Amino acid sequence: MSERSSHWQLQTIVSQLRTARDQWRAQNGRASTEQGGRELPSRAAMAEILEALCGALFPMRLGPVDLREESEDFYVGHTLDVALNALLAQARLELRYAARHSARADTEVEANTIQIIQDFALALPGLRSLLDTDVLAAYHGDPAARSVDEVLLCYPGILAVIHHRLAHHLYRAGLPLLARISAEIAHSATGIDIHPGAQIGRSFFIDHGTGVVIGETAIIGERVRIYQAVTLGAKRFPADEDGQLQKGQPRHPIVEDDVVIYAGATILGRITIGKGSTIGGNVWLTRSVPAGSNLTQASLQLDDGTQK
Repeated sequence: MSERSSHWQLQTIVSQLRTARDQWRAQNGRASTEQGGRELPSRAAMAEILEALCGALFPMRLGPVDLREESEDFYVGHTLDVALNALLAQARLELRYAARHSARADTEVEANTIQIIQDFALALPGLRSLLDTDVLAAYHGDPAARSVDEVLLCYPGILAVIHHRLAHHLYRAGLPLLARISAEIAHSATGIDIHPGAQIGRSFFIDHGTGVVIGETAIIGERVRIYQAVTLGAKRFPADEDGQLQKGQPRHPIVEDDVVIYAGATILGRITIGKGSTIGGNVWLTRSVPAGSNLTQASLQLDDGTQK
């Protein structure tokens, strides 16, 4: 031990931390893994995988600085090979961890893991096409955008949506932990919090984006545009007879096609925002509105003349 390390009583601290970990594991029924290795996926590993996938999806914009078009296919192929194998390893950790609480055999888990990542790989061209609609929506929806390249390189909403499209596929494929890690990496980088379970249609644009929250069971249609600090959240959290929160219940809004939601609006509960509606800034909304509605904070008057 170095002279500098001796100042910190590291042997004592390490021993005490070991005792704290052992106590927590014993209290929560967490036995050590048979191999003594990592039992859960790594956030750092997922960050590297996502960066690689972004580069493979948009190689000349999000790939390496020295990439040339003549070597684009080689870069994409090599990058995907590395990223997908790394993703397979992380998926294996998640599914093996889940299998410890069930009767599933390791051979079944391994076959399922490989199939999930194969399906994910095959879905990437379709995800790229879907993301192209999001990039164009941002370009056409923001008069300050000078090019689609600027949108892809600079806009936090686009980064959040790229991560969401990838995370949503993982979520639906049975990898909710990897999906949530992917979403939280984007959340940390952009301030945009999209749960990977949220269903979002084509040509989705988040302008500015900081403080946006979109809940797990939200359903968003096509050509929807939202601004910073918008919340699509739950109004209440129903509990069962034991007082435990019920999981997976539809509790977030449905936003139909061609809706615009301005900054600071809060929309709560399983309500529907009708097609083509405009929700003004700072509006607090807890009931459904019909198609073509125009709500503002000043009046909260619907097109049919009723007051909110």
